[in-house]
Amino acid sequence: MADTISETVDLLYAVDQENLTRDQQIALGAALAQLAQAERLEQINERLRAIHQILNTWVLRAATDIR
Repeated sequence: MADTISETVDLLYAVDQENLTRDQQIALGAALAQLAQAERLEQINERLRAIHQILNTWVLRAATDIR
């Protein structure tokens, strides 16, 4: 999946914007906005995974301490 994202980013930034129609410029802007949103969501997902790992560790420790 990372390769696909990387390739898409490369394609988006390689577009010669000066030769685009207005509709194409709007579509490119929308694609770049969606890319930024996807990157932000991935950052949030990574943080949630880290929190999940911490919580799991706490649960395992608590279960071990009870015994």
